Amino acid sequence: MTASQYTPLVLNVNDHVANLYMVSKMLKNAGFRVLEARSGGEALEIALRDQPELIVLDVHLPDLSGIDVCRRLKTDERTQHIKVIHTSATFVSSTNKTQGVEAGADGYLTQPFEPQELIATVRSLIRLKSIESDLVTRNDALVSADRRKDEFLAMLGHELRNPLAALSMALPILERFPPRDDIEARTIGILRRQMGVLTQLVDDLLDVSRVTRGRIELTRSTIDLRELIHRVVEGIDQRVFAPRQQKLALDLAPQPFRVSGDAVRLEQVMTNLLDNSSKYSDPGTTIEVSLVADGTSAVVRVRDHGVGIDAATLPIVFDLFAQATTSLDRARGGLGIGLTLVRSLVELHGGTISAASDGIGHGTTMTIRLPLVDEVAQTAVTQAAQSTSKRRVLVVDDNVDGREILRYLCEHEGHEVIEAGDGPEGVQRLLDERPDVAFVDIGLPTFDGFEVARRVRARLGTAAPRLIALSGYGSDEHRARALEAGFDEHMAKPIQMDQLRRTLAN
Repeated sequence: MTASQYTPLVLNVNDHVANLYMVSKMLKNAGFRVLEARSGGEALEIALRDQPELIVLDVHLPDLSGIDVCRRLKTDERTQHIKVIHTSATFVSSTNKTQGVEAGADGYLTQPFEPQELIATVRSLIRLKSIESDLVTRNDALVSADRRKDEFLAMLGHELRNPLAALSMALPILERFPPRDDIEARTIGILRRQMGVLTQLVDDLLDVSRVTRGRIELTRSTIDLRELIHRVVEGIDQRVFAPRQQKLALDLAPQPFRVSGDAVRLEQVMTNLLDNSSKYSDPGTTIEVSLVADGTSAVVRVRDHGVGIDAATLPIVFDLFAQATTSLDRARGGLGIGLTLVRSLVELHGGTISAASDGIGHGTTMTIRLPLVDEVAQTAVTQAAQSTSKRRVLVVDDNVDGREILRYLCEHEGHEVIEAGDGPEGVQRLLDERPDVAFVDIGLPTFDGFEVARRVRARLGTAAPRLIALSGYGSDEHRARALEAGFDEHMAKPIQMDQLRRTLAN
C-alpha cells in the first residue's frame, strides 16, 4: 500500500455498547480503519501492539479511568506519539476537561456530538501528528548531520594540524641565523605571519564547534584584565599591527580590574577582536582600546576606523559564518567564525558583547562587559623560571618530518633527543632508556599513544618519565582521554616554541 493509499488506524475505547457502535460507525463511514476496546487495560495492550494514529477514549471505563489510560500512554515512549481524544457524557465540566488535558489528551468532546464534529477533530489531530512526525524526522536528520559535521571538523583539524605542526616548528630552525638579505628576511616574516593566520583559523574552527556544543570548560582563576590586555597587545603589535602600518592607542584606567575567568580564553577573545579590527581597517589608521569600570562590571571597548558595518548586517554580525562583506575579493575574508567564538567565550564568563557602527565607512566599536571579582586579595600568577638543565627527551611519532623538526628544536635548546617511530618501539625505549620527558603522538601505528601511556604507567607507575601527549585533536574529550590513559599533559599541534620551553623547564 502506497503512502497515498494509506488509511489511518483509530482505536475506539468505550464500555457502553451502543456508544462504542455509534462512534465506530462514524469513523468507518469517514474512511478510517477502526479497532475497538471495552476497558482501559485492553486499550493499553492494543495501543502498544497495533500503534494506532489516534484513540477515541471514553473517560468512564470499568477498570481504569480514561484519565489514567491517557496518562500511561503519554508517559510511555512507545505510545506517547499517539493522539488521544477524550469523550464523556457525564464528566463535562471545565475541571474534567482540564484534568484530561493535564493527563496529555489532545482533545475533549462532550457526548452527544455530531459525526462532523468527531471526524473534523480526528482528521485535524491526525494531520497534526503527521506534521509532528515529519518534524521529528527532520530534526533527527539535522542532529545526524550536525554530528557528522562535528566529526568532520575534528578530523579536518587533526589532518591540518599534523603538517601545520611540522611547518610551524621548522620556522625557529630557519631563524637560528640572521637572514642573508632583505628578501630572505621578508620571506621568513611572511611565513611566520601566514603560519599564525593558518594556526588561528584551525583553532577557531575547532573551538567554535566545541563551544556551540557546550564542550568547552573554563579553567578559572582571578585575572587582572588590565595586565591581560597589555600582554595581548605586546604579543600582537609586531605580528599584526606593524606589518599593516597601523597604530594601537591604549586608554586603560590605572587600577587593577580583577575578573574570574580563563586567562587563555580571554586572551583569545582580545586577540580575535584586535586582529579583526586590524583586518577591516586601512593601513595608517589607529585602533583604540579602552578599559573602564562601570559599577560592578569591567568594560572593554575596541574601536576601529575601518570599513564599518551596515545596519542590515549589524544584528547578525555574531552569527556563525556571518561576515560584514562577502565580495569576491577575499582580502579581508576569513571563515566568519571569529565573532561567534568571541561571543560564546564572553558569555561563558558571564559577560556580554555588543557591536555598534554608524554604517559603511564609519568604523566599528566592540564592547565587552565582564563582571568584576568582589575580593580584596589578588591571586598572583607567575610563570616558573626557565630551567637551563639538560633533559633527555624521547620523541615518539610516525610522521618523520614532525619527529625530525621536534628533535631539532629540542637539540637547539641544548637537550639530548632519542626517537621512536611507533607504539611498541616507544614503549621499549621508555622502559629501557628512561628519558626525562617523552612527547608521544596519539595517532601511532600498531597501537596508539594512549596504549603507550597505559603500558608505561603499568610498568613504572609514578617513576615513569613525564609523558606529553601530542595530537591534532585539541578537544576537552581528547585531553581527558589522554590524562586518563596516564599522560601528564596534552598538547594540541602545532607546539609553540615558548610552550616547548616551559614544558622542558617544568
